[in-house]
Formats: sequence, structure tokens, C-alpha cells
Amino acid sequence: MTLWPARAWSTPAPPARTDVFGLVDNQHMPDIHEVTVNPQKARRGLNRMWHALGYSFEGLRAGWYETAFRQEALASLILLPLSLWLGRDWVETALLAGSVLFVMIVELLNTGIETAIDRIGPEWNDLSKRAKDMGSAAVLLSLLLCVGIWSAALYQRFAA
Repeated sequence: MTLWPARAWSTPAPPARTDVFGLVDNQHMPDIHEVTVNPQKARRGLNRMWHALGYSFEGLRAGWYETAFRQEALASLILLPLSLWLGRDWVETALLAGSVLFVMIVELLNTGIETAIDRIGPEWNDLSKRAKDMGSAAVLLSLLLCVGIWSAALYQRFAA
């Protein structure tokens, strides 16, 4: 009995040896390049990067259908150009723009967590609630960080 399907053009793998405990010796297991479940894992170089870029855009498109991410993305259309005007040097500009992008990144991660939890099942579970609450807390902390950075920059620019 083989655990891994062999390719039609490849030679069959030698039978797996077992140790004294009946465990299969990993030396005879196929390499990741021989048998893959996910075709993305078999890609290399620019082909892999091209497909990864496509998956990233699919993730952004999926995030767009989340209300919170869409609101943050629309706010970033105003805040990112404003960061170029408000920042006095490249460090301030990077902090202002980076804090806005950080909120969007954390929101995408939170959405990913919530989507994975929802895939498991709709029933209530304490661990699922904890995971979703932690993702929500991460978004809250990123928003507080963003508001703090922007408040300090606005204070330095206009009140100090």
C-alpha cells in the first residue's frame, strides 16, 4: 500500500521501511517536488511570484466586500496624500502613511481569522469567540496607534 500517488511517468517508490515501533522511515517518503496537493507549491521563480501576486489581489478584492475594510480603504484615499503634506520629513511621512496602512493590514488579517472561524461552523464556541475577539482587539489597537500618531503630528504642525 502506497501513501502517495505516483506520477504515471515516474518510477515507483521503493516500499517504505518501518522501524521497531512500526513507524515509516521518512527517508523513502516522496519529496515535496514529486507529489504536491497544492499546485502553488510546485511553482518556482517568476511563475510563483506572478501567481502569488494574483492571489494577493484576490485577497484585496475579497477584503473590499467587508464594510470595515472598505471604510478604512476610503479613508486612506484621503489620509495617504494628506500624510505627504503633513509630514515635515520622510520619517513623519512614513509614520503617518504607515499607520494608515497598518490599520488596513490588521483589518485584513482579522477578516481572514473571522472567515476561517466561520468556515469551521456557525455554532457558538468559546475558542472561536476568543479568536474573533483577539482579532477585533488587534484592529482596535491599530486604530488607537493610528489616531495617536496622527494626533501628535497635527499637534506638532498646528499647536506647537
